[in-house]
Amino acid sequence: MSVVPPAENGTTIRTGLPGYCAAAENEASAADSTSKQQRRFITGGPQERTLPAIIPLCKLRRMLRALAFLAACAFALEAGAQAFPAKPLRLVVGYPPGGSGDFLTRLIADEMSKDLGTVVIVDNRPGAGGNIAAELVARASADGYTVLNGNNHAINRTLYRSLPYDDKDFVPVTKIATGPTVIVVNNSSPVTSLQELIAFARANPGKLFNAGAGYGSAPHLAAVLFESVAGVKFTSVQFKGGGPAAQSLLAGDTQVMFATSPTVMGFVRSGRLRALAVSMRDGSPAVPGIPGSAQAGLPAYNYTFWFGLYVPAGTPAPIVRRLYAAAVKGLGKQEVKEKIAAQGMDATPSASPEAFEADIKAEAPLLERVVRDSGAKVE
Repeated sequence: MSVVPPAENGTTIRTGLPGYCAAAENEASAADSTSKQQRRFITGGPQERTLPAIIPLCKLRRMLRALAFLAACAFALEAGAQAFPAKPLRLVVGYPPGGSGDFLTRLIADEMSKDLGTVVIVDNRPGAGGNIAAELVARASADGYTVLNGNNHAINRTLYRSLPYDDKDFVPVTKIATGPTVIVVNNSSPVTSLQELIAFARANPGKLFNAGAGYGSAPHLAAVLFESVAGVKFTSVQFKGGGPAAQSLLAGDTQVMFATSPTVMGFVRSGRLRALAVSMRDGSPAVPGIPGSAQAGLPAYNYTFWFGLYVPAGTPAPIVRRLYAAAVKGLGKQEVKEKIAAQGMDATPSASPEAFEADIKAEAPLLERVVRDSGAKVE
């Protein structure tokens, strides 16, 4: 390319561009020198078509390579999702056998295995309020083969001074079930109503031992909120799950327990434990015959818990949707709903993974405030 000297003593500048780029540059310059006129062609009829300005061939090739790469990535992701699962899955829960978390995990694992066509293995990793299980899943490969059943990330990040994981380490899949906690005492206890429990606890601060399912668990939060609303103080004894906590109450080692329904309803029906109230203001159809907190004399107390599925951050969206579809299909079955209802909960699948994530973010500030106001901290 040559540039004409601006004056008699000017210097001619010549610039060479190699290969196709030079040819493309010459074509582009020629097109521009014609006042950017567009070439018009008539093809097969009277309708006139206008072609866009010429794209340099080197740029066009780069664009085509980029598009081909993106298409290959999309195809690979979709192909991977269609092939998923190619091996058994592991569903991790942070509680031992015997509690509501374990019950729901085994139920949903069985249903998902039917739809996915492979075994879903339940892996109980109790301790540290679910943190052991959560850390395991957070550090797992983001391939959809390791799933968490949990419910307490918002609680734990306020309760624990440090955590081995972050909320951003997980992708929510779907909520499984929702329900109230049940306030129970040993059937041999002289306390027969919620008002009697409050009166005794106020007169004897710290003398009633509360059996908990672990720091950061739903029953722990229910008890903390109850203490705040009722103006009482228990001595908290935390176990590695609801099952061991219930055994301590049955043995008389503790005097009161806030429990998820599956953990204690069998003992209530058999007459070994006495239910004073549920933590929902108006009671729950899933737990008939037990008064709500308003009917029991504490209308300001209202709390429900839920369990939901998570996968490691970075799990491909098609795989997240496949897991979501398998879980929701199982939760939609009438017999599954009845099994969950028999344990005092309701099957509550999320409308989508995105809707589940929105629910988590919406309720997090309240849960964090309750824990913060309680002053509870775990090293």
